[in-house]
Amino acid sequence: MCIDYREVNKVTVKNKYPLPRIDDLLDQLQGASVFSKIDLRSGLHHLKIRKKDIPKMDFWTRYGHYEFLMMSFGLTSAPAAFMDMMNRVFTPYSDNFVVLFINDILIYSKSEEDHKQHLCLALDKLKEQRLYAKFNRHEFWLKEVRFFGHVVSSQGVSVDPSKVEAVVNWKHPTNLHEVRSFLGLGGYYRRFVEGFSKLPGPLTAQTKKNTKYIWTEKCEQSFVELK
Repeated sequence: MCIDYREVNKVTVKNKYPLPRIDDLLDQLQGASVFSKIDLRSGLHHLKIRKKDIPKMDFWTRYGHYEFLMMSFGLTSAPAAFMDMMNRVFTPYSDNFVVLFINDILIYSKSEEDHKQHLCLALDKLKEQRLYAKFNRHEFWLKEVRFFGHVVSSQGVSVDPSKVEAVVNWKHPTNLHEVRSFLGLGGYYRRFVEGFSKLPGPLTAQTKKNTKYIWTEKCEQSFVELK
């Protein structure tokens, strides 16, 4: 359930706890050969709302009037607050054998012997803090793992083939929104494209304020080269 908290968000002092960059997380996985993935169940609902703020969490349904006592989806600072909590929970293990992104936990090790120990430590920590995983969303003892659009193994990091297919099959943008979507996906994988900074110039120019959308030959060339 996600409540429309736009009015509350407008007057909320934003939690500026930084979310990690995916590239930085991928760099941590270098040299690892065994992986396990855990997805927490109802992650945000582990954070209590301050008593004085509970009335701000109210919402109406056809069944009546309710107030969230725990953190709800839709609040502007929810991801940052949860990320802060997860980092505090896993402080001894982060950057050593645990990677965190909101409610996604990736345990990585250089050997199966190490992984057995690392996995036990991580699961014990979850049990200690009463954090529960989704039964159908965990994967253990993987030699290759899909992680935010990437495939990670002992051989290194590569782009998820399904994402490559999406780029190859991307249709010509017909408006500014579609150009931005294409640039967003391309930029996400810029680490795999040599000389990326020089390629999207004509497309980026289309996104500038007060620029009339015109698909030029240079735009076409840039689009094809990026694909």
